[in-house]
Amino acid sequence: MRSGKFLTQLSGDIKYRAFVPSSKGVKIEYDDTLRDLLSKADVALGRLDGIAEIIPDVDFFIMMYVKKEATLSSQIEGTQATFSDLLKADADIDTNNDVDEIVNYVEALNYGLNRMNELPLSLRLIKEIHNLLLKGVRGEQKSPGEFRVTQNWVGGSSIQNAVYVPPPVHEMIPALYEFEKFLHEKTDHPVLIKTGLIHSQFETIHPFLDGNGRIGRLLITHYLCFRHILKKPLLYISEFFKAHKQQYYDRLTAIREKDDIEGWLKFFLDGIKVTSESAVETIRKIIAIKEADSVSIIKKGRVNKNSLKLLEHLFRNPVVTIRIAEKILDLKNPNAIKVISSLVDSGILKEVTGRKRNKIFIYKKYTDLFLK
Repeated sequence: MRSGKFLTQLSGDIKYRAFVPSSKGVKIEYDDTLRDLLSKADVALGRLDGIAEIIPDVDFFIMMYVKKEATLSSQIEGTQATFSDLLKADADIDTNNDVDEIVNYVEALNYGLNRMNELPLSLRLIKEIHNLLLKGVRGEQKSPGEFRVTQNWVGGSSIQNAVYVPPPVHEMIPALYEFEKFLHEKTDHPVLIKTGLIHSQFETIHPFLDGNGRIGRLLITHYLCFRHILKKPLLYISEFFKAHKQQYYDRLTAIREKDDIEGWLKFFLDGIKVTSESAVETIRKIIAIKEADSVSIIKKGRVNKNSLKLLEHLFRNPVVTIRIAEKILDLKNPNAIKVISSLVDSGILKEVTGRKRNKIFIYKKYTDLFLK
């Protein structure tokens, strides 16, 4: 098969089949559907990259997209914390134990993107990102930042009935070197095709004891930024993968079981297209909301200078309390309450606890755009 081969390991009752990816370049068979999806994905991604030029402050929006990606990618792996939990944790409010895994994902993504200014996308950088991903959370006992030195498997109660067994260590090491070489070598593959192959190949090698899925999804954004296809990290495909979770796993499995590389690439390119189009639409709505709410505050007139300042903060973190407002605006309690009350009256903030003390307010129409 083009994708690799299954090799029997050990013997007798303890024998198992492990998959070893091919070290040769993969030839892709293009049909009309694959070409059409590639063209549409390219256009949609280009439109997303272009819209970054018109956003008043793109980093505000990237911050929220990163948080959403972190949440969804972690949920694919079974994390229970939600997007709202993460926003509250960012504001030091009502933290959920699982939220640390999402916080780590955000830090790992940002670290990798910044680190690429000094170090190219490589096995070394991937290990550094992995170390941050598992720091102090579930999986921290599974060699963070180090490639495995034992056999692992996916699904099943034992390696004999596992859903998938990655290459054994002696096969994994050369496969990783081939993977790193593939990251940098010039090929005939269009960038989006190569990006899809990079993700599937990494998941096939499965070089860590834990966190392989999240690292593999991080690599999608990192590679597109590394190749300067995206000027800013605005593509987050985990939303598509989570919405089609079983198909995501099935398509990756079909590469190894049926050599159906093209089926995976069609699914992946459709995800790029759908995710890019969704992000463009969300950004347009966010720009409209910001303009409308700024005008509403100015027209109202009351405490508008501080209200506008707090509105700017809400685009960084849309969860706020009186104490947070005091700190941001450098105001004492009564005046901070007036500012928040003004935004509540304008329909910008919504109180979500129903408590008399320690109330929490959310910029709900903004956060709702990321919950769809």
